Amino acid sequence: MQRRTLLTYASRVAGLQALGALPSRASAQASGLNDTRIVLGQSAPFSGAAEQLGLQFHLGAQLFFEGVNQKGGVHGRRIELRRLDDGYEPERCAANTRQLIGEGVFALFGYIGTPTSVVALPLASEAKVPFFAPFTGAEVLRDPFNRYAIHVRASYYDETAAIVRQTTATGIRKIAVFYQNDAYGKAGLEGVSRALKTLNLAPVALGTVERNTVDVAKAVDDIMAQRPEAIVQISAYKSCAAFIREARKRGFVGNFYNVSFVGTQALLDELGADAKGVVVSQVMPFPYTPVTGISGEYLAAVRAKQGRAPNYSGIEGFVAAKVFTEALGRAGRALTREGFINAIQSMRNLDLGGFPLDFGPDKHTGSRFVELTLLTEDGRIRR
Repeated sequence: MQRRTLLTYASRVAGLQALGALPSRASAQASGLNDTRIVLGQSAPFSGAAEQLGLQFHLGAQLFFEGVNQKGGVHGRRIELRRLDDGYEPERCAANTRQLIGEGVFALFGYIGTPTSVVALPLASEAKVPFFAPFTGAEVLRDPFNRYAIHVRASYYDETAAIVRQTTATGIRKIAVFYQNDAYGKAGLEGVSRALKTLNLAPVALGTVERNTVDVAKAVDDIMAQRPEAIVQISAYKSCAAFIREARKRGFVGNFYNVSFVGTQALLDELGADAKGVVVSQVMPFPYTPVTGISGEYLAAVRAKQGRAPNYSGIEGFVAAKVFTEALGRAGRALTREGFINAIQSMRNLDLGGFPLDFGPDKHTGSRFVELTLLTEDGRIRR
């Protein structure tokens, strides 16, 4: 039903464009913000190999926004989150972004992935539209500093540094990297390489996979030939799962390490009993028990929705929505995009229910929180 709705909406917009019926840019810009609503736009994968990441992030954000709207919104404005499917493909994401900006959304929210965010951010910057809480830790989106890019999560450099610290602390030195052959995979590879270099080490082997595929045979051959002791994976959950299964068949008994973007629950669901020995770095609080205030708030919202289940992608969307709403409140009734960004920059040493955030005029990455979790063969996630 959701996919049909998306297709229907896309077809309707295409028809309006063909007829010249879309509003002008000037009138469209006013449509995303009025006295009663704030419209946000999200381009994300709602189909394809990374669809669970887009879907769960979106659902988590909607949980929070729905709660806000039920209480009357922010300064009397309800928050509406429009979504478009990009299938985790940059070209589709760029088209979606142009469409959303043309429709006058107040901000772009919760984009999923590095290759898509890399093409979207320049469009947002040119239009001076906030690009808020992309689900990626790539450094290319953070450096150089961009006033219109606001990051809630820690970076891939933070995640890969934590992975390398833990791995090498046990005496492991032969670390291989399996990575997606695009901006995301290369960002993670760079993070691992930088962390290893501080120890006078380097990856012992590399293997690649193309985005949105599971053709991992050559990558397994290339990496297994060097007999690594541990393998760091920087790819989406389906290709990572395919690699893990094949490597286990070849006799690899070491641990696999993944960064958060893999989608922890999605990877666990893909692997089943093969999840034993798989580690995932996390940039959000543990979402399965109320170990923090924000975890408890998220769980309560999930349980109020019949048929929903908590997961890391969901809590990331929930947290992003909470931070966005906090900034709206600080910006006041006379809301503008520039005023919203100024409000973000005023959020110093903010405790978001056990999840600390710190923004500033030249600091648009709020968190550096990272912890490692272990997947188990019986379907659990352990801290």
